[in-house]
Amino acid sequence: MSADRPLALLGACPVYQPTPLTGAPDLARALGLAGLWVKDETARMQLGSFKALGGAFAVVQMILDRAGVSDPRAPEAVAVASDLTFVTASAGNHGLSVAAGAKIFGANAAILLPAAAPEAFATRIRGKGAEVIRVDGSYEDSVAEAIRLAEAGGWLHLADGSWPGYTAPPALVLEGYMVLAEECRQSFASLGTWPSHVVVQAGVGGLAAALAAHIRATWPRQPEIVVVEPDAAPCLMQSLKAGKLTPAEGPVSIMGRLDCKEASMLAFESLRDTADTFVTISDAQATEAVRALAQAGIATTPSGAAGMAALRLLDLPADATCLIVASEGPEDA
Repeated sequence: MSADRPLALLGACPVYQPTPLTGAPDLARALGLAGLWVKDETARMQLGSFKALGGAFAVVQMILDRAGVSDPRAPEAVAVASDLTFVTASAGNHGLSVAAGAKIFGANAAILLPAAAPEAFATRIRGKGAEVIRVDGSYEDSVAEAIRLAEAGGWLHLADGSWPGYTAPPALVLEGYMVLAEECRQSFASLGTWPSHVVVQAGVGGLAAALAAHIRATWPRQPEIVVVEPDAAPCLMQSLKAGKLTPAEGPVSIMGRLDCKEASMLAFESLRDTADTFVTISDAQATEAVRALAQAGIATTPSGAAGMAALRLLDLPADATCLIVASEGPEDA
């Protein structure tokens, strides 16, 4: 899996441009590090999250695959898209990406949001022309309802998580996330330096899996890769300890986009081979990290600041140089 296909499609997208890789020397000094870079996804493609790369790419690729063409503007693709409805559960950002992709390419979308998802996401998703369906329950309850609606209505289920028997659509989402990883590779190659540590957050695990896999396959200097989860939802860590997919249990976390109790099978299978360390952070630690990143001019959420929070917990050497991802902008942006 590489970034080639999504980059080829994004090349024709007027709102696509690589997001900044920003040096944060003041934060590095405060943390006792030799260097710190922040991959800033807070304004990605006017959707405000790295997830803009995954859901939208999966939508258009599924349309193209069904139409048997390579150009989404081809009459065959337009005709196929008009008859399709994509459905997915989301804590916000993945649903926004699917909704945007469906609108751009002429399909329909229904996005299921759990009770804890902010209404600001619902408003933005409706603004993309998608139907929003609220589910009185958790993210996992929303996934179950999306599966039911897809089967009942003949809709296309486009989740960013995966499980036995359901891997093809989420694999496309992961492929889209490879664009972020390739942008990082190109940026560091231009700088002529590479981080010693990459610290990346995980919900179901898609971003972490895509970034780690790309690093292992393409970077000339191999860093230590640290995966960060909320202490209320350490589904990857628990699955790693158990040697198989294992749901996590815990209270609702303020890290809403990371508060996933069940890991993606594809992400778990990849990360157990590519990641070095798994750590958890508390809501309080994530909140403090939001303030720290704000001082560096990056406005994000507790989910987006999870990598920053983990840096405070890791016993890193003084010569460590680190990459973190500010994965989303403010919820009401």
